[in-house]
Amino acid sequence: MSTPRTGRPLLLVVDDEIPVLKVVERLAAKAGFDVVACASGAEAMRTLLRKPADLAMVDLRMPDVNGLDLLRQIRTTVPGCEVILMTAYAAVDSAVEAIKLGAREYLTKPFDFDRLRQVLEDIRAELERRAQVLALESQVARQLEFCGMLGRSPLMQEVFSLIQRLAPHAKVVLLGGETGTGKELAARAFHHAGTRRNKPFVTINCSAVVDTLFESELFGHVRGAFTGAVESKAGVFETAHGGTLFLDEVGELPLSVQAKLLRALEYGEVQRVGSLQPKRVDVTVVAATNRDLRAEVAAGRFRGDLFYRLNVVELNLPPLRDRREDIPYLTGAFMRDCAARMRKPIHGLTPGAERVLLNARWDGNVRELKNVVERACMLSEGTLLSERELAGAFGPGTSPLPMSRGRITEVLSRGLEAPAPLEEMERGHILDVLRQVNGNRMAAAKVLGISRRALYRRLDRHHLVEEAPPAARRLS
Repeated sequence: MSTPRTGRPLLLVVDDEIPVLKVVERLAAKAGFDVVACASGAEAMRTLLRKPADLAMVDLRMPDVNGLDLLRQIRTTVPGCEVILMTAYAAVDSAVEAIKLGAREYLTKPFDFDRLRQVLEDIRAELERRAQVLALESQVARQLEFCGMLGRSPLMQEVFSLIQRLAPHAKVVLLGGETGTGKELAARAFHHAGTRRNKPFVTINCSAVVDTLFESELFGHVRGAFTGAVESKAGVFETAHGGTLFLDEVGELPLSVQAKLLRALEYGEVQRVGSLQPKRVDVTVVAATNRDLRAEVAAGRFRGDLFYRLNVVELNLPPLRDRREDIPYLTGAFMRDCAARMRKPIHGLTPGAERVLLNARWDGNVRELKNVVERACMLSEGTLLSERELAGAFGPGTSPLPMSRGRITEVLSRGLEAPAPLEEMERGHILDVLRQVNGNRMAAAKVLGISRRALYRRLDRHHLVEEAPPAARRLS
C-alpha cells in the first residue's frame, strides 16, 4: 500500500532518570533499534515532530508531564507509534488506563531484563513483518498498473483487457461513466496501447469552451475570419494529426458544431473558419461523457447520427463504489505521490483510517479519493494517516459513519452500495454557486469551470430557473 521505511526501526525513550535512559538504550540497540533519548515530555514531543518514531517508551511520572498525558499526545500526533509505559509506582488503575489509551505494554521498574528484551524483540519482529507486507503490497500495486490506471477488481481488469484488445484497431471510441471515474486516463490508455503512442495526444474539454469559439477550437480559423482573429490558427483536429484527439464532455457540443464534427469523423477532413479549402486529418478520436447520450438523443439535444458514429466502440468505466477492493491500492499510489511531493515521511494508514476509506460514499469517485488523500497528507504530522486527518480532509458534514467489520467484508466481496445521488449533488452545488454570485450566470459558469451554454443546459435539466430561490433568479 505504501513505500516501506528502510533501516532499523526508531525507538524514542522518555525518562527523567539518566541511568534508565542508558539501560534502555543499550538493550534496545542490541534488539535492533536506533534510539533517541529524551529527559522530558516537552523534549519528546519536539523530537517526535522531527523524527516520527516506531516505538516510544515513556515514564509514567516526570516533573513536566504525566506519562498518560504524553501517551495521549503521541497517539494523536503519531498514531502509528507503539507506546510502552514504564513506572516504579505500579498501580492497577494506571495500568488499565494506559491500556485503554492504546499502550502496548506496561512495565515496572526495576526492569525484568529478560521480559524487556523479549518485548523489544517481539515489537521489532512485528515492525519488520509490517514492512514486508508494505513492500509486497507496493509490488502488487505496480503489477496491477495498466497505462497509468490501477485496479485489481474484476471490473477494472475487464476494462484493461478491452483497451488492450481494441486500442490497435479502434478509430473512434466513446467513453462513459460518472464524473471522476478516470475517463481521461482511459483515453490516454487507448493512446498508449495503440499504434499511435509516439504521436500527439491532444485534449479539449468541450464544457469549458466559449460558445462562439467551438468551431474555431475544433477546426481552426484563418486570419480575419472574425473579430479578434489576427492570425491563422490550427484547431485541435489538425494539432492531433497522426495521433489521438480526446473530446472530453462531448455531450456539451452545440447542435450546429455536432454536424461539422460528424463530417470530420465521416470524411477525415476539416475546414477552418473563414476558409473554403478542406484539410485532410488522420486522428483517432476518443470522446467522453458522464451523460446518457441515448437520453440526450431522445430529448433532441444530441444528434442521433453523431451518437452512432461515436459509438463504434463503447466503454463504460465503473464507479468506485462498485470496485471498492481497488481503494487500498489507489490510496497507496496517491499517498506515495503526495509524500514524495510534500517531503513527508508518510508510509501508511492506521486501521481506523482504512475503515473510513472503505466506508465512504465516493460520490466523486477516484477523483474525490485522490483529493481526500492529498488533503489528509497536507494535514498529517506523522508517519501514518489517521481518522483525524481524514475527517479534516472530508470536510464538515461529509465524513462517513463507522461501518462494522461484517459490513466492510460484505461490501468488499459483493460491491453493495446504494447508487449515489449525483444529479442531486450537482443541482445543489449549482444553486450554492448561483447564490454566491447573486444569480449572475456568467460569473457562475466561470466559478464552475464550464461554458455559459453548458450552465444553461444544466439549469434546464435541473429545473432551476423555476425553482431557484430569489437570489438565484437575478440572472444576467
